[in-house]
Formats: sequence, C-alpha cells, structure tokens
Amino acid sequence: MDVIPALDLLGTDAVRLERGDYDRVIFRRPVDDVLKRLLTLSPRLIHVVDLDGAREGRIRPDVVRHCLDVARPTPIQMSGGIRSVDSARQLLRLGVTRVIVGTAAWASPEALQHFADELGEALVVAIDVRDGKVAVGGWLDDTGLPVDEAVRRCVEAGVVRLHVTAIARDGTLQGPDLDLYRLVCGHGPHVVAAGGVRGDDDLKALAEVGCEAAVMGMGLLTHLGMTD
Repeated sequence: MDVIPALDLLGTDAVRLERGDYDRVIFRRPVDDVLKRLLTLSPRLIHVVDLDGAREGRIRPDVVRHCLDVARPTPIQMSGGIRSVDSARQLLRLGVTRVIVGTAAWASPEALQHFADELGEALVVAIDVRDGKVAVGGWLDDTGLPVDEAVRRCVEAGVVRLHVTAIARDGTLQGPDLDLYRLVCGHGPHVVAAGGVRGDDDLKALAEVGCEAAVMGMGLLTHLGMTD
C-alpha cells in the first residue's frame, strides 16, 4: 500500500479544505514549507491539486513548474483544471508524471474514451463522490452519474487507474469510506483512495478491500506537526 502525500494549492498557498468547501479553509501555509516537509517522508509520488484550476477550468503552468522544481526528483501527479487532452499533454511536457482528469472525462462517454486512448497509463480518472454520485468542477457540480456506472464506463474505456475521493470525508480525519472502496475495487483498474485517511489502521483496511494506494492530506500534516 503506497502512501501518496497530498498538496492542495489555492493561490500560491498550500491549503486544506473541509469536505471540499472553498469557504472552509482549515489549513494554510506557504507552499514551499509544506512541500519540503512532505518530501522528508521520501514519498514515491506527490499528489498536487490546483484548486483554482479545478474551479476555473484552467491549468497554471508557472505554479506547476514551481512545484516540480521544489519536488525534484520526486515525481508529481497533477489534478485541477485539465479540460482537454492538449492541456493534459502540456502538463506531461512540463514534467508531470501522471494527470488526474475528472470534469472533462465525464463530459461524455466519448470524452472518457478519448482521454484513455490518447494518454494511456499517464491518465488517472477522478471519481469524486458525493451522496453516491460523481461530482465535477472542483466538486461544486453534481453529474447525477452513479458511482458503479462511472466505474463501468472506465472499465469499458480501458482506464488503468482511478482516483476515488469520498468528498464527505475529505479533510475530516474521520476515516475512509470503506463501503465506497468495496464498490469500486476489483473491476480491473487500480484504485487510489482519498478522503479521511488517518494512519496505519486505515491504510491496512484500504489494502484489504483492494486499493493500490491512498492519498493523505490532513493525516500527514498532523503527523508532521504542521496543524498545531
């Protein structure tokens, strides 16, 4: 079970939002301070979310370059604002290892297939879940698409990896939604879990239901003593 530290960006700060609510910022620090502390854990990968990009539908190349420079040589997977294959490829050219696509991938079944065909293993499809349905647009909009249907479409499109977030648990340290991961695991794609992960017991439970890895935000920041 891989642990992937999460770095969420708002403006040029590292932040954590409670349940994805932009009006409930529960942590804010300079991005360099947080990224350098996360790197002391020697992670295999850093998960970076550009919240401004997710909300506004654009990528911010200067911010991406800065994170890559600070993190080097640790790889980064990037999320937020990727609305086309071209913008995904731009991030890959900048040096990002994997791109996480949510909103644009769920625009239509054809869009999902196009991303999968063009990006291959560099693509991670985000299934961000609120009340059993997929949310998009920085978690501000609900698609009405049930989780099991979203997983089925990903399997049919040949998607290799899913990033599945329980929005109601995000930033809460209440533990992962194991029922959600039981639903999405075991269908073929690798599953990365996010939302509420606190520590070793949660990681063990996620591994037992079949998750490949878990993203940790507040859990790691608390462990590092950065939330005091």
